Amino acid sequence: MNSLYTGTLRLVAGRGSQMIGIAAMKIAIAIIFLWIGWLKFQPYEADSITVFVANSPFMRFFYNHPADYAAHLTKEGMLVPAQRAWQMANNTYGFSMGLGSLELVIGGLTLAGLFSRRLGLVGALLAFGTPFVTLSFLVTTPEAWVPALGDAQHGFPYLSGPGRLVIKDVAILAGAWLIIVDTARALLADRIEQTSTEVAASTPLRVAA
Repeated sequence: MNSLYTGTLRLVAGRGSQMIGIAAMKIAIAIIFLWIGWLKFQPYEADSITVFVANSPFMRFFYNHPADYAAHLTKEGMLVPAQRAWQMANNTYGFSMGLGSLELVIGGLTLAGLFSRRLGLVGALLAFGTPFVTLSFLVTTPEAWVPALGDAQHGFPYLSGPGRLVIKDVAILAGAWLIIVDTARALLADRIEQTSTEVAASTPLRVAA
């Protein structure tokens, strides 16, 4: 039993297992960015991020009327023509499509890391930087916390639905960093091997007397 336990640990701790884990992390991050990026082209998803963008000091200038967002929110799956018209005038959909395009690029580059280390490194760096923006929403977005409507649990640390959505990005932050580290090590190993090969090729052979 002890040998089986030790053997299992060695198998899991092996280089092959690590490679599978890193590849799975690349695929997982790519799925998130590609899927969510595609959804950014859908009106309901664009509407749902209004609370974050309108309150963000880094993004609110993309909207034409960020201060008026609260009166024009709709639930997912609900179509209110007047609110849809306001969102169009607010540039909600134009901004969302731009953001979605960026997320599609990040997802594509991260997925390309399965075949190209350099492209994957760019994707991982972008994926690593994204959560710093999204996690800032916890500070700038009032809707990220349960409102004080009578229940005892409200405000910090009681995350609302939007807040719980945002906090998950800490996993993307950690996963992207692992990909960056693994890719950097592989690129360094390639460079060392290439340098060694070039040195060996430039060293003249000594002919025995």
